[in-house]
Amino acid sequence: MMDFFKEKPIMTLTPLLRKSLVCAALALTFGAAQAQNFSFGLWGDMPYAKAGDQAKIPAVLKSINQSDIAFSIYDGDIKDGSSKCTDDIYTAALSMFGEMKKPVIYVPGDNEWTDCHRLNNGGYDGLERLSHVRKVMFPTANSLGKTTLPLEHQGQRGEAFYENTRFRHNGIVFVGLNMPGSNNNKILNEKDCAKKSARTPAQCEASNAEYLERDAANVTWMAESFATAKASKAAGIVLVIQADPGFDLPETEDLDESQNPAVSGYRNFMDKLASETEQFKGQVLFVHGDTHYFKLDKPLYAPNRMLGNFTRLETFGSPQIHWVRVTVDAKSENVFTVHPVIVKQ
Repeated sequence: MMDFFKEKPIMTLTPLLRKSLVCAALALTFGAAQAQNFSFGLWGDMPYAKAGDQAKIPAVLKSINQSDIAFSIYDGDIKDGSSKCTDDIYTAALSMFGEMKKPVIYVPGDNEWTDCHRLNNGGYDGLERLSHVRKVMFPTANSLGKTTLPLEHQGQRGEAFYENTRFRHNGIVFVGLNMPGSNNNKILNEKDCAKKSARTPAQCEASNAEYLERDAANVTWMAESFATAKASKAAGIVLVIQADPGFDLPETEDLDESQNPAVSGYRNFMDKLASETEQFKGQVLFVHGDTHYFKLDKPLYAPNRMLGNFTRLETFGSPQIHWVRVTVDAKSENVFTVHPVIVKQ
């Protein structure tokens, strides 16, 4: 073969053979990229002004910036749940993300829209704040950060579901979904509607309609992402939301904690996620924030059995101002290795 190439340079080969050689080279290159190990970062639920987090943020940004990660994903809550949802909060978050050297993918949390109806948040219309998030927090189709990466979005820029994102990196599919705390914006009853809130009954009805529409869109985006992972033979898929969907509610012999009304807004999605996970040969890393304690476990079950390829990772949150580094080895059995990074203040 080597003698053949010496006697006949590639530019003198027939077009068909030349095309075959080029395709083979591209396939080898793609295969090498697929197998390449990399790391990414996870952080969220910070800074909270009430907890005095702002002074700690520079150390976190420095730690992430000095690491070897390819990108980071922020899993929601750019402010605390008892401060006002004024426009400057979103501007400040964009400035924070703009300090990151590597790409940052933002996933919305409840404190920046779902909970803005609260009186101590300023009594905003939560759906108006959601519209603001869609228009302001996703200024382009790319990620945030000093360097960016292109993202797929669900919907058109500034409109419904544009905040749901997806991208692929070295054989892994990454998915961001707008699934926030406070029961995914599902309002249970009149008492729930009026509690510490400036909402009217009509606004609560509109919120429930929004929940149903977005929940259906989230299920569709998630299912399409699994289909993408299967079609590309991805070794793993990473799904990132903000809410804790009820993994950690008290469990008793007589009560299935997943059926608690306080987390009923997540049940449809989580049931569909369990089904997709069962049918996926690779590893599923499910990331969320919301309850602010680092956790790593396997809490998802199908009937009568644990789903062994599903891993839940809960990130740190205020006042624990740290982050998580995940190393990916697509050739390893578990694919994802998790490293909590404790930032000295």
